Amino acid sequence: MSGLTFDETAVETWAKNHIPGFTGPVAATKFSGGQSNPTYRLDTPGGPYVLRRKPPGVLLRSAHAVDREYRVQNALAETDVPVAKMHALCEDDGVIGSAFYIMAHVEGRSFDQPSLPGETPKTRDAIIDEMNRVLAAIHEVDLDAVGLSDFGPTGHYCQRQTDRWTKQYHATQTEDLPDMEALIGWLQANMPEDDGQRRLVHGDYRLDNLLFAPGRARILAVLDWELSTIGHPYADLAAVIMQWSMPATAEGRGLAGIDRAALGLWSDQRFIDTYCTRRDLSGIGDFNFYLAFCFFRMAAILQGVKKRALDGNASDPERGLKLGAYVPQFARAGLEATAR
Repeated sequence: MSGLTFDETAVETWAKNHIPGFTGPVAATKFSGGQSNPTYRLDTPGGPYVLRRKPPGVLLRSAHAVDREYRVQNALAETDVPVAKMHALCEDDGVIGSAFYIMAHVEGRSFDQPSLPGETPKTRDAIIDEMNRVLAAIHEVDLDAVGLSDFGPTGHYCQRQTDRWTKQYHATQTEDLPDMEALIGWLQANMPEDDGQRRLVHGDYRLDNLLFAPGRARILAVLDWELSTIGHPYADLAAVIMQWSMPATAEGRGLAGIDRAALGLWSDQRFIDTYCTRRDLSGIGDFNFYLAFCFFRMAAILQGVKKRALDGNASDPERGLKLGAYVPQFARAGLEATAR
Protein backbone atom coordinates (compact mmCIF):
# COMPACT_ATOMS: atom_id res chain seq x y z
CA MET A 1 0.00 0.00 0.00
CA SER A 2 1.51 3.39 -0.97
CA GLY A 3 1.71 6.24 1.49
CA LEU A 4 -1.12 8.08 -0.24
CA THR A 5 -3.60 5.19 -0.03
CA PHE A 6 -5.05 3.81 3.17
CA ASP A 7 -7.04 0.97 4.68
CA GLU A 8 -10.65 1.79 3.78
CA THR A 9 -11.93 -0.80 6.25
CA ALA A 10 -10.06 0.93 9.06
CA VAL A 11 -11.66 4.25 8.14
CA GLU A 12 -15.07 2.59 7.99
CA THR A 13 -14.66 1.05 11.45
CA TRP A 14 -13.45 4.31 12.97
CA ALA A 15 -16.13 6.43 11.30
CA LYS A 16 -18.95 4.15 12.43
CA ASN A 17 -17.85 4.81 16.00
CA HIS A 18 -17.51 8.58 15.61
CA ILE A 19 -20.04 9.76 13.00
CA PRO A 20 -23.76 9.15 13.62
CA GLY A 21 -25.39 7.29 10.74
CA PHE A 22 -22.14 6.45 8.96
CA THR A 23 -22.37 3.14 7.08
CA GLY A 24 -19.99 1.06 4.98
CA PRO A 25 -18.52 -0.16 2.81
CA VAL A 26 -16.21 2.76 1.97
CA ALA A 27 -14.66 3.39 -1.45
CA ALA A 28 -12.01 6.13 -1.41
CA THR A 29 -10.95 8.17 -4.44
CA LYS A 30 -8.18 10.74 -4.20
CA PHE A 31 -8.97 14.19 -5.54
CA SER A 32 -6.50 15.33 -8.18
CA GLY A 33 -4.41 18.43 -7.64
CA GLY A 34 -3.54 19.93 -4.29
CA GLN A 35 -0.04 19.84 -2.86
CA SER A 36 -0.66 19.96 0.85
CA ASN A 37 -2.92 17.59 2.74
CA PRO A 38 -4.15 14.73 0.49
CA THR A 39 -7.93 14.80 0.12
CA TYR A 40 -10.27 11.93 -0.78
CA ARG A 41 -13.90 11.42 -1.66
CA LEU A 42 -15.44 8.64 0.43
CA ASP A 43 -18.37 6.97 -1.28
CA THR A 44 -20.68 5.11 1.11
CA PRO A 45 -24.22 3.70 0.91
CA GLY A 46 -25.39 6.75 2.88
CA GLY A 47 -23.80 9.24 0.50
CA PRO A 48 -20.39 10.82 -0.09
CA TYR A 49 -18.05 12.30 2.50
CA VAL A 50 -14.63 13.93 2.22
CA LEU A 51 -11.52 12.82 4.13
CA ARG A 52 -8.49 15.07 4.48
CA ARG A 53 -5.31 13.72 6.04
CA LYS A 54 -1.75 14.62 6.85
CA PRO A 55 0.65 13.33 4.20
CA PRO A 56 2.96 10.48 5.14
CA GLY A 57 6.67 10.79 5.75
CA VAL A 58 8.83 13.24 7.67
CA LEU A 59 7.11 16.63 7.86
CA LEU A 60 8.23 20.09 8.88
CA ARG A 61 7.26 21.02 12.41
CA SER A 62 3.77 22.64 12.59
CA ALA A 63 3.05 21.87 8.92
CA HIS A 64 -0.06 20.03 7.66
CA ALA A 65 -2.03 20.68 10.87
CA VAL A 66 -5.33 18.99 10.02
CA ASP A 67 -6.47 19.49 13.61
CA ARG A 68 -6.31 23.27 13.08
CA GLU A 69 -8.17 22.98 9.78
CA TYR A 70 -10.89 21.03 11.52
CA ARG A 71 -11.11 23.43 14.44
CA VAL A 72 -11.41 26.63 12.42
CA GLN A 73 -14.03 25.29 10.02
CA ASN A 74 -16.04 23.86 12.89
CA ALA A 75 -15.92 27.24 14.65
CA LEU A 76 -17.13 29.08 11.53
CA ALA A 77 -20.23 26.90 11.08
CA GLU A 78 -22.66 29.57 12.35
CA THR A 79 -20.95 32.63 10.84
CA ASP A 80 -21.24 34.44 7.51
CA VAL A 81 -18.20 32.50 6.26
CA PRO A 82 -19.35 29.46 4.24
CA VAL A 83 -17.61 26.22 5.20
CA ALA A 84 -18.30 22.50 4.86
CA LYS A 85 -19.82 20.73 7.86
CA MET A 86 -17.17 19.02 10.00
CA HIS A 87 -18.05 15.47 11.11
CA ALA A 88 -15.11 14.10 13.11
CA LEU A 89 -11.36 14.47 13.71
CA CYS A 90 -9.02 11.50 14.22
CA GLU A 91 -5.68 12.33 15.82
CA ASP A 92 -4.68 8.67 16.22
CA ASP A 93 -1.95 7.95 13.66
CA GLY A 94 -2.57 4.24 14.15
CA VAL A 95 -5.83 4.21 12.18
CA ILE A 96 -4.47 5.02 8.71
CA GLY A 97 -0.91 6.16 9.42
CA SER A 98 -1.56 9.87 10.01
CA ALA A 99 -4.18 12.19 11.49
CA PHE A 100 -7.27 12.97 9.41
CA TYR A 101 -10.74 14.45 9.54
CA ILE A 102 -13.99 13.71 7.77
CA MET A 103 -16.30 16.46 6.56
CA ALA A 104 -19.42 16.78 4.47
CA HIS A 105 -19.13 16.53 0.72
CA VAL A 106 -20.24 19.83 -0.84
CA GLU A 107 -21.74 19.62 -4.31
CA GLY A 108 -20.36 22.72 -5.93
CA ARG A 109 -18.30 23.96 -8.81
CA SER A 110 -14.73 25.19 -8.65
CA PHE A 111 -12.72 27.39 -10.99
CA ASP A 112 -9.05 26.66 -11.60
CA GLN A 113 -8.43 29.78 -13.70
CA PRO A 114 -9.26 33.32 -12.48
CA SER A 115 -10.01 34.28 -16.10
CA LEU A 116 -13.16 32.16 -15.66
CA PRO A 117 -13.31 30.69 -19.18
CA GLY A 118 -16.82 29.82 -20.32
CA GLU A 119 -18.45 32.50 -18.15
CA THR A 120 -19.99 35.75 -19.39
CA PRO A 121 -18.73 39.20 -18.37
CA LYS A 122 -21.78 39.55 -16.11
CA THR A 123 -21.21 36.27 -14.29
CA ARG A 124 -17.48 36.93 -13.99
CA ASP A 125 -18.25 40.24 -12.32
CA ALA A 126 -20.64 38.52 -9.90
CA ILE A 127 -18.19 35.72 -9.06
CA ILE A 128 -15.37 38.15 -8.24
CA ASP A 129 -17.75 40.29 -6.18
CA GLU A 130 -18.74 37.21 -4.17
CA MET A 131 -15.08 36.32 -3.70
CA ASN A 132 -14.53 39.83 -2.34
CA ARG A 133 -17.58 39.62 -0.05
CA VAL A 134 -16.49 36.39 1.59
CA LEU A 135 -12.91 37.60 2.10
CA ALA A 136 -14.26 40.62 3.97
CA ALA A 137 -16.55 38.31 5.97
CA ILE A 138 -13.57 36.19 7.08
CA HIS A 139 -11.85 39.31 8.36
CA GLU A 140 -14.95 40.46 10.24
CA VAL A 141 -15.35 37.23 12.27
CA ASP A 142 -15.68 37.90 16.01
CA LEU A 143 -12.86 35.73 17.34
CA ASP A 144 -14.13 35.73 20.90
CA ALA A 145 -17.69 34.80 19.87
CA VAL A 146 -16.57 31.74 17.87
CA GLY A 147 -13.93 30.57 20.32
CA LEU A 148 -10.88 31.36 18.19
CA SER A 149 -9.24 34.07 20.28
CA ASP A 150 -6.32 31.70 20.93
CA PHE A 151 -6.06 30.42 17.35
CA GLY A 152 -2.79 32.25 16.75
CA PRO A 153 -0.02 33.77 18.84
CA THR A 154 -0.04 37.42 19.80
CA GLY A 155 2.48 39.85 18.44
CA HIS A 156 3.52 41.12 15.02
CA TYR A 157 1.96 38.79 12.42
CA CYS A 158 4.10 39.82 9.45
CA GLN A 159 7.31 39.61 11.46
CA ARG A 160 6.29 36.24 12.84
CA GLN A 161 5.35 34.88 9.43
CA THR A 162 8.47 36.24 7.76
CA ASP A 163 10.63 34.57 10.40
CA ARG A 164 8.69 31.30 10.15
CA TRP A 165 8.75 31.01 6.37
CA THR A 166 12.39 32.07 6.18
CA LYS A 167 13.20 29.09 8.40
CA GLN A 168 10.90 26.81 6.38
CA TYR A 169 12.46 27.97 3.13
CA HIS A 170 16.00 27.37 4.33
CA ALA A 171 14.98 23.95 5.72
CA THR A 172 13.75 22.85 2.26
CA GLN A 173 16.17 24.82 0.07
CA THR A 174 17.53 22.89 -2.92
CA GLU A 175 19.48 25.63 -4.72
CA ASP A 176 20.87 29.12 -4.16
CA LEU A 177 18.44 31.89 -5.15
CA PRO A 178 19.96 35.38 -4.65
CA ASP A 179 16.55 37.01 -5.39
CA MET A 180 14.96 35.11 -2.51
CA GLU A 181 17.69 36.15 -0.10
CA ALA A 182 17.39 39.76 -1.27
CA LEU A 183 13.62 39.65 -0.80
CA ILE A 184 13.99 38.26 2.72
CA GLY A 185 16.42 41.07 3.51
CA TRP A 186 14.05 43.75 2.14
CA LEU A 187 11.11 42.43 4.17
CA GLN A 188 13.13 42.48 7.38
CA ALA A 189 14.41 46.01 6.66
CA ASN A 190 10.99 47.42 5.70
CA MET A 191 8.74 45.68 8.21
CA PRO A 192 5.85 48.03 9.10
CA GLU A 193 5.10 48.64 12.75
CA ASP A 194 2.48 46.39 14.27
CA ASP A 195 -0.83 48.26 13.97
CA GLY A 196 -2.62 45.90 16.35
CA GLN A 197 -4.97 44.31 13.84
CA ARG A 198 -5.70 40.72 14.89
CA ARG A 199 -8.15 39.02 12.55
CA LEU A 200 -8.82 35.53 11.29
CA VAL A 201 -6.80 35.06 8.10
CA HIS A 202 -7.18 32.19 5.66
CA GLY A 203 -3.59 32.18 4.48
CA ASP A 204 -4.25 30.86 0.95
CA TYR A 205 -7.37 32.67 -0.21
CA ARG A 206 -7.80 32.33 -3.97
CA LEU A 207 -10.46 31.34 -6.47
CA ASP A 208 -9.53 27.65 -6.73
CA ASN A 209 -10.01 27.23 -2.97
CA LEU A 210 -13.68 28.22 -3.24
CA LEU A 211 -16.71 26.08 -4.08
CA PHE A 212 -19.61 27.87 -5.77
CA ALA A 213 -23.24 26.86 -6.02
CA PRO A 214 -24.09 25.31 -9.42
CA GLY A 215 -25.37 28.03 -11.73
CA ARG A 216 -25.01 30.78 -9.11
CA ALA A 217 -22.33 33.22 -8.04
CA ARG A 218 -22.64 32.11 -4.43
CA ILE A 219 -19.83 30.52 -2.44
CA LEU A 220 -20.88 27.34 -0.64
CA ALA A 221 -17.56 26.56 1.05
CA VAL A 222 -14.11 28.01 1.51
CA LEU A 223 -11.59 25.16 1.43
CA ASP A 224 -7.96 24.50 2.46
CA TRP A 225 -7.60 26.24 5.82
CA GLU A 226 -4.18 24.75 6.59
CA LEU A 227 -2.43 28.14 6.76
CA SER A 228 -5.19 29.89 8.69
CA THR A 229 -4.33 31.70 11.90
CA ILE A 230 -4.89 35.00 13.66
CA GLY A 231 -2.97 37.59 11.73
CA HIS A 232 -3.09 40.67 9.54
CA PRO A 233 -5.99 40.79 7.08
CA TYR A 234 -4.09 42.74 4.43
CA ALA A 235 -1.91 39.71 3.79
CA ASP A 236 -4.99 37.77 2.60
CA LEU A 237 -6.05 40.67 0.39
CA ALA A 238 -2.58 41.01 -1.10
CA ALA A 239 -2.51 37.26 -1.80
CA VAL A 240 -5.43 37.67 -4.23
CA ILE A 241 -3.64 40.48 -6.07
CA MET A 242 -0.44 38.43 -6.12
CA GLN A 243 -2.20 35.46 -7.70
CA TRP A 244 -3.71 37.62 -10.43
CA SER A 245 -0.26 38.90 -11.42
CA MET A 246 0.92 35.40 -12.33
CA PRO A 247 0.89 33.87 -15.85
CA ALA A 248 -2.47 32.77 -17.22
CA THR A 249 -1.42 29.11 -17.38
CA ALA A 250 -2.54 25.91 -15.69
CA GLU A 251 0.25 26.20 -13.12
CA GLY A 252 0.40 30.01 -12.89
CA ARG A 253 -3.37 30.47 -12.49
CA GLY A 254 -3.05 34.22 -12.99
CA LEU A 255 -4.30 37.02 -15.20
CA ALA A 256 -1.05 38.40 -16.62
CA GLY A 257 -1.54 39.71 -20.16
CA ILE A 258 -5.34 39.31 -20.09
CA ASP A 259 -7.64 42.20 -21.04
CA ARG A 260 -9.63 42.14 -17.82
CA ALA A 261 -12.05 44.91 -18.74
CA ALA A 262 -13.11 43.11 -21.92
CA LEU A 263 -13.88 39.93 -19.96
CA GLY A 264 -15.71 41.60 -17.09
CA LEU A 265 -12.87 40.90 -14.65
CA TRP A 266 -11.96 43.35 -11.93
CA SER A 267 -8.84 45.49 -11.74
CA ASP A 268 -6.59 45.12 -8.71
CA GLN A 269 -7.64 48.54 -7.45
CA ARG A 270 -11.35 47.81 -7.76
CA PHE A 271 -10.94 44.66 -5.69
CA ILE A 272 -8.99 46.56 -3.02
CA ASP A 273 -11.41 49.50 -2.98
CA THR A 274 -14.50 47.26 -2.74
CA TYR A 275 -12.91 45.31 0.09
CA CYS A 276 -12.17 48.57 1.93
CA THR A 277 -15.77 49.72 1.45
CA ARG A 278 -17.11 46.44 2.85
CA ARG A 279 -14.87 46.76 5.91
CA ASP A 280 -15.34 50.53 6.30
CA LEU A 281 -11.66 51.28 5.70
CA SER A 282 -10.38 54.53 4.22
CA GLY A 283 -7.54 52.80 2.39
CA ILE A 284 -4.44 50.66 2.89
CA GLY A 285 -0.95 52.06 3.38
CA ASP A 286 2.21 50.07 2.68
CA PHE A 287 0.32 47.73 0.36
CA ASN A 288 3.54 47.02 -1.55
CA PHE A 289 4.96 45.45 1.62
CA TYR A 290 2.04 43.04 1.95
CA LEU A 291 2.27 42.17 -1.73
CA ALA A 292 6.02 41.48 -1.51
CA PHE A 293 5.40 39.46 1.64
CA CYS A 294 2.85 37.28 -0.18
CA PHE A 295 5.25 36.59 -3.06
CA PHE A 296 7.92 35.62 -0.52
CA ARG A 297 5.61 33.33 1.43
CA MET A 298 4.35 31.59 -1.71
CA ALA A 299 7.91 31.07 -2.90
CA ALA A 300 8.70 29.43 0.45
CA ILE A 301 5.58 27.27 0.27
CA LEU A 302 6.35 26.11 -3.26
CA GLN A 303 9.92 25.36 -2.25
CA GLY A 304 8.46 22.99 0.34
CA VAL A 305 6.23 21.43 -2.31
CA LYS A 306 9.28 20.90 -4.54
CA LYS A 307 11.27 19.32 -1.71
CA ARG A 308 8.42 16.93 -0.85
CA ALA A 309 8.16 15.95 -4.52
CA LEU A 310 11.88 15.24 -4.67
CA ASP A 311 11.65 13.24 -1.43
CA GLY A 312 8.64 11.24 -2.69
CA ASN A 313 6.18 12.63 -0.11
CA ALA A 314 4.16 14.97 -2.33
CA SER A 315 0.45 14.46 -2.93
CA ASP A 316 1.11 14.79 -6.69
CA PRO A 317 4.89 14.60 -7.32
CA GLU A 318 4.81 15.50 -11.02
CA ARG A 319 2.71 18.60 -10.43
CA GLY A 320 4.76 19.38 -7.35
CA LEU A 321 7.90 19.66 -9.44
CA LYS A 322 6.12 21.87 -11.96
CA LEU A 323 4.95 24.19 -9.19
CA GLY A 324 8.38 24.15 -7.59
CA ALA A 325 9.82 25.55 -10.80
CA TYR A 326 7.95 28.80 -10.04
CA VAL A 327 9.98 29.55 -6.90
CA PRO A 328 12.51 31.81 -8.71
CA GLN A 329 9.66 33.65 -10.45
CA PHE A 330 7.85 34.36 -7.17
CA ALA A 331 11.06 35.56 -5.57
CA ARG A 332 11.76 37.88 -8.50
CA ALA A 333 8.17 39.18 -8.53
CA GLY A 334 8.42 39.86 -4.81
CA LEU A 335 11.42 42.08 -5.40
CA GLU A 336 9.55 43.89 -8.17
CA ALA A 337 6.60 44.44 -5.83
CA THR A 338 8.83 46.32 -3.41
CA ALA A 339 9.02 49.19 -5.89
CA ARG A 340 5.26 49.47 -6.53
